[in-house]
Amino acid sequence: MGTARKYAIRLGEERSWTVYLHRQVHKALGRLLNGLPDGGRISHTALRQQLAGTNLPMRHTAEILAALDLLDEDRATTAREWIERRTAELPGSFAADVRGWLLWLLDGDARTRPRAMGTLHSYFGSVRPIVERWSEHRIQLREITPQDVTDAVVDLRGSQYTATLASLRSLFRYAKKSRRIFTNPLRGIRVGRRPPGPVMPMSDEEIRHVQTTAQAPAARLAVALAAVHAARGEAIRALLLDDLDFRQDRITIGGNSQPMGSLTRAALRSWLTERRTRWPHTLNRHVLVSRQTTNGTSPVSAYFLKRQLTLHGVSLDRIRADRVFGEALATGADPLHLTAIFDLSETTAVKYATLARQLLNEPTGQEPGRAT
Repeated sequence: MGTARKYAIRLGEERSWTVYLHRQVHKALGRLLNGLPDGGRISHTALRQQLAGTNLPMRHTAEILAALDLLDEDRATTAREWIERRTAELPGSFAADVRGWLLWLLDGDARTRPRAMGTLHSYFGSVRPIVERWSEHRIQLREITPQDVTDAVVDLRGSQYTATLASLRSLFRYAKKSRRIFTNPLRGIRVGRRPPGPVMPMSDEEIRHVQTTAQAPAARLAVALAAVHAARGEAIRALLLDDLDFRQDRITIGGNSQPMGSLTRAALRSWLTERRTRWPHTLNRHVLVSRQTTNGTSPVSAYFLKRQLTLHGVSLDRIRADRVFGEALATGADPLHLTAIFDLSETTAVKYATLARQLLNEPTGQEPGRAT
């Protein structure tokens, strides 16, 4: 125990830890190591279980235990359990194909490096709904045709299209390598960002899905920032506490100061209350923080928002586009106005304004869609 604490003090001095972080790390080490017999080790799973819900720093503690050879790395077992559980939910022969693929990603081989669990989660989240649709008219992976792939991604745009196609390419690369398929249906399909398709207002069904899915305070805040201020994901992650001015009812996003509004203000207060409750002593100045960033100064990762929203079918890009398009319809399709309030490029503003003008000029009796 004494050795671990001395190492923690030296590591903290090298990395300029705060007094609070030093104290929390020592507390975590005490919780884990008190009563541990000489020569004993603690598993990574046990570490997570004992520190869960305590706000004690798991990552820093695990790093110290690993450096002192006191940590038993058993996460591979946990990962395999996750793979077995999730692939068992897939239909028919597809389950075995996807299971083999995920295990290959986890372990790697002589020519392929192992992938992190976050990558497995992301890839599986992209592939699962497609596999479930394929199972309605196909029995196994080797029956999938290039047309099936094209149909699966035809409605996707931007980063969602790129991520999904990259996941499918990985799946079929494994299937070809392991001789589960004869020909690769993705051959000739280029993985690249597809230009955004025609922007249309969100349907009532899409809005209901967002409302029912975004329940956590962090998710509701991200949706509010996209829906009210047309904020991009990177701008949401970069938002600082210093960018909030509740007294003047202003918020600065991406360097652009805007009125905060009641919806944003309510979402911010809800999230900031949870933030103070969970991490009352964090020095991180970013509005959004997570267990991984609360003891540092960096923003949350892109996967933080993806886990909260994208993997559940909610696209911030779609919400943001709906907000810009709604503003274009409400203000007479003026590209200069869109550029001023949303900090859009001239090309993007003209694109929205042109489409809005087309819909505004449609004959009465045709429904152009619902503006927000």
